[in-house]
Amino acid sequence: MSGNGERADALLPTAGGARIRAVLGELLRARRSLAIGALATMFVATGIGLLIPPLLGHVVDLVAGREPADAITTPVVLIVLVAIAQGGTTAFGLSLIAKLGEGMLASLRERFVQRALHLPLEQVERAGSGDLTSRVTTDVSMIADAVRNALPELARSVLTIGLTLVGMALLDWRFLLVALVVTPIHVVTVRWYLRRAVPLYAAQRVAAGAQHHQLLDTVGGARTVRAFRLGDEHRERVNRRSWSAVELMMRGVRLVTGFYNRLNLAEFVGLGTVLGAGFVLVQNGAVTIGTATAAALYFHNLFNPINAALRLVDDAQVAVASLARLVGVAELPEPGEPSGVRPPADASIRVSALGHAYVPGHHVLRDVDLTIRPRERIALVGASGAGKTTLAKLIAGVHRPTAGSIALGGASLDELGPAATRETVALISQEVHVFAGPLADDLRLARPDASDEELRAALDRVGALDWARALPDGLGTVVGEGGHRLTVTQSQQLALARLVLADPPIAILDEATAEAGSAGARVLEAAADRALAGRTALVVAHRLTQAALSDRVVVLDAGRVVEIGSHDELVAAGGPYATLWEAWSDTRQHSP
Repeated sequence: MSGNGERADALLPTAGGARIRAVLGELLRARRSLAIGALATMFVATGIGLLIPPLLGHVVDLVAGREPADAITTPVVLIVLVAIAQGGTTAFGLSLIAKLGEGMLASLRERFVQRALHLPLEQVERAGSGDLTSRVTTDVSMIADAVRNALPELARSVLTIGLTLVGMALLDWRFLLVALVVTPIHVVTVRWYLRRAVPLYAAQRVAAGAQHHQLLDTVGGARTVRAFRLGDEHRERVNRRSWSAVELMMRGVRLVTGFYNRLNLAEFVGLGTVLGAGFVLVQNGAVTIGTATAAALYFHNLFNPINAALRLVDDAQVAVASLARLVGVAELPEPGEPSGVRPPADASIRVSALGHAYVPGHHVLRDVDLTIRPRERIALVGASGAGKTTLAKLIAGVHRPTAGSIALGGASLDELGPAATRETVALISQEVHVFAGPLADDLRLARPDASDEELRAALDRVGALDWARALPDGLGTVVGEGGHRLTVTQSQQLALARLVLADPPIAILDEATAEAGSAGARVLEAAADRALAGRTALVVAHRLTQAALSDRVVVLDAGRVVEIGSHDELVAAGGPYATLWEAWSDTRQHSP
């Protein structure tokens, strides 16, 4: 267990250092020419900039030698030209580095998204939605910031440090030796920092994921939290995980403060040593005042790049921790398909001795046996927690059962494999997402090659064509975040239209009308009825009118099937379903 109450083995994987280096090497090799060009340009820009201290030193020697005023004209003009040339080449080099970094990030992001979209839903749910969400948002932002800011600055700083030390050696080798006196301080500082930073930033990423997960759980389940009076408990969970994240952040602040204190000490010691050495060498006639001045300027010019490079160690630790989480998902192996995929013979469903437990020893389903004939519509009913949604997800292949078997068209889920299962059965829940973009693109997620006429036909089938035509730009209207906001009813109709376009032989609706009001629910029930026509359907019924219209009703209680039959048969039997129906009917009669 982690400090945030999350099971560490349940989280999505994080890549190790060797894997990260391999991925970065692969991304760099694909952009070898751009990388070489960027490095060469920055090398030239840094080299040009190193001409300024010797020119300034020459000016000092001219002044010390009481040369006429016009003698400094040439070196001053040269300083101006050097500054202009350095500025131009530096800007071009930084743009090449930024282009290189952005291209690598784009490729990595595409690989991450492609792999994340094909992750087994069971694995995502086990890890918690916050884990994946924090990788998509926080971790990508951290890496993007490093690519746009840290990477160009680091490249410039490293080149400046290396070439400046060469410049000091060319002035006088003793200046180089004196400048290197502070190296042990820097080495000890970085080692001290890295020992503490690596585990700290990894813990911060995990804490952020746990915080995201808890917030999503609490906000997403707000109605349930209120209904069961769990508000205080959930507030305590949010508070506990938020404070855990804050405490780790403050530890990071204290660590960085200590880091910079040590860097300031190195600057003081180094510059004092160089100035002292310069005084001694000038006194002995080994160098001129101008040369000593140039050496001091060189070392002073090292302050920013050395501090920047070492400061970027901090940014690098944050970025590497985030990169490890992205690569960990992007490099997950694709789920294996069975060697000989057995296609389903028909659209039947067979559930045999099915059992499932999310936590060992706590069974949600027990010994469930159920046979659904092709094109038969079955309604699942029962109290909250009876196992309806779990059974629906098991049949859809979201989870793997801990006991028993499921067969679609005579082929078990293992024989079908993930890809064939997705083509055979579709699951629509009450949590429908409207993707940002044109309405037509949203619909084509189900069938990319669908024509506009086919899109309109699907919308018409679920009763959504009228409002779709009324949109400002019809099928081209941008919907979702930042665009035209659809109502709950319209969003669910959009999901049902996708179902029509995907055209799976088996469809599962998990309380797909639960979020709509009474009028919206009636519209959605009619839309669902048309979308399910000709398919084998399993409907987790939020409203018992859906059960009354189904061919058979399956009643679950505490994870077991307690009744199966038609609506009329079960009402006449006077069992659990009849009790539910009576309560439902009374509620409708007394509702306004």
